[in-house]
Amino acid sequence: MSTIETLLMVGEGGKPNPMMNVVFMVGMIGVMYFFLIRPQMKRAKEQKEFSNSTAAGDLIVTTAGIHGKIVKTNDDGTISVEVDRNTILKMDKSAVSLELTAALRKKNERRNQGITYFSDPTPTCNCFSS
Repeated sequence: MSTIETLLMVGEGGKPNPMMNVVFMVGMIGVMYFFLIRPQMKRAKEQKEFSNSTAAGDLIVTTAGIHGKIVKTNDDGTISVEVDRNTILKMDKSAVSLELTAALRKKNERRNQGITYFSDPTPTCNCFSS
């Protein structure tokens, strides 16, 4: 066999090797798994861990874009979120967005870096301002 025939996996008499189709299909499934399915599963796992790790007092952003502070976590998989004074919404833990909440926390950290607190050592919540 010549080098070209070896690279093309051509069988005897110039006929294509039927085993090459199987190898090609297995390769395509492997590529789809490693580039599409596996990263999506990883993101879903991170989101679930984040949702389970949220606690009362955390500032969050929901997937709908609602900003608020967790007041209470309930046993049925829901949380109570304060979105304004005396306005509390009950929503599912899975509605909290990992990416949007991380961006909000990063923004608040940058905002609070150069601030000196004179009378009150605790920073005020800026999650309700637009």
